[in-house]
Parts: sequence; structure tokens; C-alpha cells
Amino acid sequence: MEKSKNIRSNAITEGVIWKQLLLFFYPLLIGTFFETLYSTVDAVVVGQYAGKLALSAVGGSALILINLIIGFFIGLSSGSSVIISQRYGAKDEDGVAKSVHTAMAIALIGGAVVTVLCLFVAPNFLEIMKTPPEILDLSRQYLTIYSLGSISLMVFNMASGILRAIGDSRTPTLVLIISCIINIVLDILFVKYFEWNVAGAAFATIIAQTVSAVILIVILMRKTGPERLILSKIRLYPGFIKSILYIGIPSGIRSIMYSLSNIFIQVGINELGTDSVAAWAAYAKIDLLYWMVINSLGTSLTTFIGQNYGAGKYERIKKGTREACLMMIAATILYNLLTPFTPTLLRMFTEDAEVIRIAVDVCRFMFPSYFLFITIELFSCVLIGIGDSIPPTFMTIIGVCGLRMAWLGFILPRWHVMESVLVSYPLSWGITSIAFLIYYFVKVRRKVLTKREPVKYDHELI
Repeated sequence: MEKSKNIRSNAITEGVIWKQLLLFFYPLLIGTFFETLYSTVDAVVVGQYAGKLALSAVGGSALILINLIIGFFIGLSSGSSVIISQRYGAKDEDGVAKSVHTAMAIALIGGAVVTVLCLFVAPNFLEIMKTPPEILDLSRQYLTIYSLGSISLMVFNMASGILRAIGDSRTPTLVLIISCIINIVLDILFVKYFEWNVAGAAFATIIAQTVSAVILIVILMRKTGPERLILSKIRLYPGFIKSILYIGIPSGIRSIMYSLSNIFIQVGINELGTDSVAAWAAYAKIDLLYWMVINSLGTSLTTFIGQNYGAGKYERIKKGTREACLMMIAATILYNLLTPFTPTLLRMFTEDAEVIRIAVDVCRFMFPSYFLFITIELFSCVLIGIGDSIPPTFMTIIGVCGLRMAWLGFILPRWHVMESVLVSYPLSWGITSIAFLIYYFVKVRRKVLTKREPVKYDHELI
């Protein structure tokens, strides 16, 4: 592999570790916040001005199917980010350039596939999922129009991943904020004033996605480094597509399994009655803040690990893992300090006393359980960052998703209470955490990161 000295000095592989993690983390967190904000405003606008049927169509089965399909391809794009970050850390300009153009080709192909699936396959599943007849046509309409923006969505996510892979998390965040503002303005214009119902919400989304994708493409085309995008060079480079798929496909499968697991849990909650469903929904609003923080830290760590693995700085990887772990523990402790205030927070979403009581019990049980998830998120990011994506996929599928669904299938029919659902979380997280700890300390830390027995990948850099 030919290395170049033309890649500028890289703070991620050279700067103070905790500072670099935080500098990368904050823009990601802000971006996630705005993304959540615009989806919330989207629901409010549709619910207020188009009615409950439109709200159900936009936020029901159609959205689940969209997230399920797109989730796989977004997971696939994570493989591109890892390969680019490794090549960038290794100062391999040719590798960065070919990875970038391969990634963009994957985005275009993936977007086309998502469009076809959403247009011709997914609508058939709306009836299978027992979508209420009164919203079936609206759900189909939303799904059909939304699918037209699939290529833009994939391009935006891939371009964002490319920039983050080279250490720039600010630019994608700024563009995302612009996209959110456009989406909110168009939502109000199309749904409230033009009265386009769910079609208005869908058109607002795809226009905002297209604008943001074009902005990022222009930014990449104006770059002067190896990450510069040249449209005529977009193609699938054989050695790089194999490396990207090696990491991306397991990530995509893991995303699908998480989605299926969440559907399974929601079905279990639905069987407990309206109060439990409302309480779970209210808890989810508070729960979202924690996952925003942890997932943003995880994305920061993956980029950090990828670049330092490419640079061959294994001691720095070990130190970065420890410091990221401390950050995740600190975030979890701070989040648990919210427990006494949960009744007040929950009243933002409901005034029903019984719903609040159930939701408070859920919060008190779940918040301490988050400590068990830290190991999974931490070592998943480390393993994916070094390109070892298959073990975390199997451990997550079997330990988190498989065990959780098996538990609910066996226990919930016999003990038909909320606690039966809740126990599935610490149980699955705890067992999976043990598997991750064993794998990391026995295989990765002792053998890979000491260069005694490097993991051999098709995209091996060192």
C-alpha cells in the first residue's frame, strides 16, 4: 500500500484523546437533536392540521417499513465510513479516493434499490401488518411518495459518513440543521396552507433531503484533498467494494434485527393495554435523550478507532477505548440523576395519573439498566472501527435480539405484566456484555492490538 504525505496533519491520530472525542461528539449530538426535533415537529404539524388518520399513516406501519428498509442500507454505509477512516489514518490518498467514489456508487445503487422496494414490495406488507383499513390508502400514498427521495437520503447519509470519516462532524451537522429547517417550513406550507395531507409531509421530507444531499455533494466536489468527489470517477472499485460490504452488510443486518426486536417488544406492550402503551410511548420520549448521547459518542469512537487503526497507533486505540468508556459511564450516571424528576418530565406528554405512574416505574427500572449496555456499544464501536464487524453482529443478534424475542415469546404469555417486558432488557444486555468483554480482552486487546496475531481482512492496512 502506497502512503502519501499530502494528507494534512490529523488531530484524531495525534491530538489529546478526550478532547478529540468530545470535539467530534458535540456536533453529532446537536445534529441528532435537530433530527429528532424536526421529526417531532413533523408529527405535530400533521396531527394538528391533517388529523389523526394522517398522523397514524405517517407514523404507523409505513414508517416502520421505511425504517426497516433504509436502516439496512444506512448500516451498509457505515462500512464505507470505516474503510475511509482507516485509509485516511494510514495517509493512503489513493485508498481514500477510491473508497469515497465506491461509497458514493453504493449510495446511488442502494437508493435505487430502496426506491424499488418501497414502490413495489413494501406496500404489500401494509396489509400483512394489519394496518387499519381507514388509513391503508394514506399509508400507501405516504410510502410511495417518500420512496422517491430514497436516492437523496442515501447520498446525504453517505456524504455525511465520508466527511465524518475524515474527522469533520461539523459540516454534516450544519447541513442537517438546514435540512430540518427546510422540512419544518415546507411541512407547515404543504400541510397547513396547501392542505396536501400526508402527501405534503412526504414531499416536504424528500425536498429537504434532496437539498441537503446536493449541498454535501457540492462540498465534497470542492474539496482539495483525496476525499474530493469527482463525478466521472464514481464506480465500484473491486477491492474496495469487497471491504466495504464485509463491514457494511453485518451492520445492516444488525440494524434490521434491532428493528424486528423493537417491533416484537411493541407487540408485547400493545397486549398490556392502552395505559401501558401510552406509558411506554411517554417513557420513549425521555429515553431518546440518552440514546442520542450514547450513539453520538459511539460514532465518535468508531471514527477515532478507524483512523488510529489505519495509522497503526494501537496504544492510542486502547487509551481511546478507556476514555470513551469513562465518558459513557459519566453520561449514564448523569442520566440516572434525572430519576427524581421523571414525573415532572412525563407531564409534558400526558396528564393521566395512571399512565404517569406506569411510566415512572418503567424509568426507575430501565435507567440503572443502561450501565449494562455500555459494554455493548463501546466494544461494538471498537470492533467495527478495526474492521472486525462479524463478531459484534452475531453477538448482538443472538444475545440482544434473539434472547429478547425468545424471552418475550416464552415469559410474557405466562406473566402478562410490564415487568416481563422490562426484564428482557437487562437480561439480554448483561449476557451480551459478557460475550463482548471476553472477545475483546481475549482476542482483540491481547492479540490484535499488540500485533501478535493481527486480524486478516481483505482491506488490511498494516
